[in-house]
Amino acid sequence: MVENGSHGTMTGDNHAALWHGRFAEGPDAAAVAFETSIHVDERMALDDIAGSKAHAAMLARQGIISAAENDAIQGGLDTIARDLREGTLSVDYSAEDIHSFVEATLTDRIGEAGKKVHTGRSRNDQIALDERLYLRRAVPDLQKAVRSLIKTLADIAAAHTETLLSGYTHMQRAQPVTLAHHLCAWAWPLVRDCERLSDSLRRIAKSPLGSGALAGSDLPLDREFVAETLGFDGVTENSLDGVSDRDYCIEFAADFALLQMHLSRMSEEIVLWATAEFGFVDLSEKWSTGSSIMPQKKNPDFAELIRGRTGKVYGDLVSLLVMMKGLPLAYDKDMQEDKQSLFEAYDTVRDNVVVFEAMIATARWNTQRMAASCDGGFANATDVADYLVRKGLPFRTAHGVAAQAVRLCIARGLGAIEDLPLADLQAISPLFGADIFAQITPRACVEARSVTGGPAKTRVEAQIAALRAFAAAE
Repeated sequence: MVENGSHGTMTGDNHAALWHGRFAEGPDAAAVAFETSIHVDERMALDDIAGSKAHAAMLARQGIISAAENDAIQGGLDTIARDLREGTLSVDYSAEDIHSFVEATLTDRIGEAGKKVHTGRSRNDQIALDERLYLRRAVPDLQKAVRSLIKTLADIAAAHTETLLSGYTHMQRAQPVTLAHHLCAWAWPLVRDCERLSDSLRRIAKSPLGSGALAGSDLPLDREFVAETLGFDGVTENSLDGVSDRDYCIEFAADFALLQMHLSRMSEEIVLWATAEFGFVDLSEKWSTGSSIMPQKKNPDFAELIRGRTGKVYGDLVSLLVMMKGLPLAYDKDMQEDKQSLFEAYDTVRDNVVVFEAMIATARWNTQRMAASCDGGFANATDVADYLVRKGLPFRTAHGVAAQAVRLCIARGLGAIEDLPLADLQAISPLFGADIFAQITPRACVEARSVTGGPAKTRVEAQIAALRAFAAAE
């Protein structure tokens, strides 16, 4: 039962009567509970109303219903939308789905005219429309959250363009970069995520309404009018495909999975950097947890949860792929399960974006520990080789000379090439000069790498400016 203030009480009878068709008796209560989807699809209530308003307007325009009936339908749907927003109307969970809830509520409020809103359409094309409308409304909110995270990363990077940090490959110290350069490397995949979502939005800019159950309608529907009214670019080209297509669910789930993967990789580095062994980052106590037995612990649980929930998003994508892989055209009831996976993936990713931004925005960075990671470990060995290349030595030969210098250091128990006397370096190659030591400091190594996309300060500043511009764009 749904109480709605001055609009009275709606019984479940209207819901039960909507979709029985040929059946003389209603379904068993357990059967209804098993097949109902309203707990999942209730979030599309306003989208369902928007689609119904456009459909009714088209029916009146085509002379299929009267102008008075359309006025009653429009007014009734507006009051339902208003009451849902204001909380004076609650979704009735005895309804099978959001479509039956909206239609039954409308019929309760305006009478027989409410029964005409479904003229010329099927729940098959109705749900395909609602899902597209929902995604067009929800995905930009996710993009907004991602852009906010990009801006936060760019702002932190702007404060650390000179903060030295060792880059790693194979989890071994590789070459010196800066924290700013590393944070930009986190941000650029997020840019691609936003762009992928925009691409996917462009592909759902076609209205499937008017496809009917699978074969369209023999009524003089104007599909293009409905599409234009709802802000679509056009209509789906084939009625059978229009109701059986769930590519967009899979595509968005794949977009969400990629975004979640990026969040997980970033979180993994936060987990590593927060250890005593690294000590690069100190997470806020607001975004850390303690231990039930070890009072000294400060655990990066939120980063770990983001990393852990990646499996859930991947599972949602796989569920959609498996659900669709063997379905004949057109609509099959299996497809009712699309919303659970799609919405769960969306909710998980959006929450994780927001949490990651809050966590990273309040973190403190141990710049001394990061700079110390660039000392020793022969992270400048490639720069030694490049020094010799600039002196005219072929790179492969220069690579071998630098390797000899590393082996000599190890044999003598030295931790860095710059600890070798110049005479020992010149014994390996006469091309070494006294200027070698100034050119292989971590700072010099970073600034020498001034190619586009490199870690040199001017190049990173250009990246930061580009990231900020992207984040600010609509």
